[in-house]
Amino acid sequence: MTVQTWTYILVGLTFALYIGIAIWSRAGSTKEFYVAGGGVSPLANGMATAADWMSAASFISMAGIIAFAGYDGSVYLMGWTGGYVLLALLLAPYLRKFGKFTVPDFIGDRYYSKTARIVAVICALIVSFTYVAGQMRGVGVVFSRFLQVDINSGVIIGMVIVLFYAVLGGMKGITYTQVAQYCVLIFAFMVPAIFISIQMTGNPIPQLGMGATVNDGSGLYLLEKLDGLSTELGFNNYTDGSKSTIDIFTITLALMVGTAGLPHVIVRFFTVKKVKDARKSAGLALLLIAILYTTAPAVAVFAKTNLINTVSNQSYANMPEWFKNWEGTGLLTFDDKNNDGKIQYVADKTKNELTIDNDIMVLANPEIANLPAWVIALVAAGGLAAALSTAAGLLLVISSSVSHDLIKKIIKPNISDKGELWAARISATIAVIIAGYFGINPPGFVAAVVALAFGLAAASFFPAIVLGIFYKKMNKEGAIAGMVVGILLMLFYMTKFKFGWFGGGTPADYWFNFGKGGISPEGFGSIAMIANFIVALVVMRFTPEPPQDVQDIVEDIRIPSGAKEATGH
Repeated sequence: MTVQTWTYILVGLTFALYIGIAIWSRAGSTKEFYVAGGGVSPLANGMATAADWMSAASFISMAGIIAFAGYDGSVYLMGWTGGYVLLALLLAPYLRKFGKFTVPDFIGDRYYSKTARIVAVICALIVSFTYVAGQMRGVGVVFSRFLQVDINSGVIIGMVIVLFYAVLGGMKGITYTQVAQYCVLIFAFMVPAIFISIQMTGNPIPQLGMGATVNDGSGLYLLEKLDGLSTELGFNNYTDGSKSTIDIFTITLALMVGTAGLPHVIVRFFTVKKVKDARKSAGLALLLIAILYTTAPAVAVFAKTNLINTVSNQSYANMPEWFKNWEGTGLLTFDDKNNDGKIQYVADKTKNELTIDNDIMVLANPEIANLPAWVIALVAAGGLAAALSTAAGLLLVISSSVSHDLIKKIIKPNISDKGELWAARISATIAVIIAGYFGINPPGFVAAVVALAFGLAAASFFPAIVLGIFYKKMNKEGAIAGMVVGILLMLFYMTKFKFGWFGGGTPADYWFNFGKGGISPEGFGSIAMIANFIVALVVMRFTPEPPQDVQDIVEDIRIPSGAKEATGH
């Protein structure tokens, strides 16, 4: 069977599974819609959290970034993995003990203020829409290649699917759908990686294959060979970095603390019964995430090596079918500048004739390696599972922010449970339409868009959540001022250097440039976060302390369950 036929079969089967689960587990109450009834097991929640966390950026784009950026791409591995550890250890158990549905709910109650709640809702919407744009773009990339439609049509198809099971099932439907999606995406990521590792090095473990010798008789290690291929074409050594130290540090930090402030990940810890279950599911999710994250660098090395060997200085007329198929999507282009019929893939932009979108590398990898058609189709199903699982979680955050935090808590406090459920579903529908627009008109490739979302979360939520848990004297005035300054500063920098607003600018104009390169928009969330902390603490000094009952709540959520009985206090 052809790749197209296999794709229809595998994608069709997985979509039928997701929709079937959504119908089986449809939400009947707001508690089921927001937090799946609060009765999810740690294992199921761990798998759902891993699927929610491993978005299109992790599945499709991260290995693509590492393939082209080499050592510099390691910031995504370090930042996202470290961030999840930070979230699991520092925030998740305390937020679960606080027992609210959403992050704006926590901020509104902890800071005893409707204004704080509204600011948090606005921040949640900005972060979530930025993040979901990357997911919808990922869906469009997959559909455009494997279903032979343009990216815009692919985004619309993805919108319809995610709308169905997110709006019908809410968090209950999403949770059990994400369990299935984790199984699909991890299988789809690992199978081709194992195939190619055996093919290139004879080692079935991709993580070890990346550091093994190539089985072509040269005796070279795979990374050594890739370094040689890269320098021959004028690129930097694959294992060397070109980013400034300050940019690597700030991007890693922004991704880490942004993780700990992501509303759609935090809400997953409200779906379990107890604080103990929140800790367990966080640990299980970390193990499940590590399977993909430790494999991604190997996939990047395999893909880049095979790509160079396949296309560099080769006749365009003799290119394999996969090359022409990806050309049809517009994500890979060949411009024969010297009219010799050969592909010049070199670092010199004036001579380079091949342009490749980072987002296609994982999806094209099994095709480049000439793997069986069913493996190629499996990767398409996995990419869709990764994008749709995260998109669904984000849409739920958007809908709950509007229906629960705005309508229920501020605009119409006496709304019925059924009315609130309808409001959540209507807001989710509107959110899908807006997300689709951003998916069709994104500000960059998937991981770049997602990295900006992490910067926005770092700039707005992280200080308010950390200070809300660990500093009982932090008051509403400080938290509100900090969030407003942080999010506005990040939005200013992001729009200036990504969209050309406020006079625009080039990388040479990045702030904090000490002669070795400044801080990119992906890393500026760290600076905005520091500004948030400073403003919050300064404003707090000149404004009244929180009420005593709020300080008592803060004390209580930091005490482990059973500690009072054990100590007698």
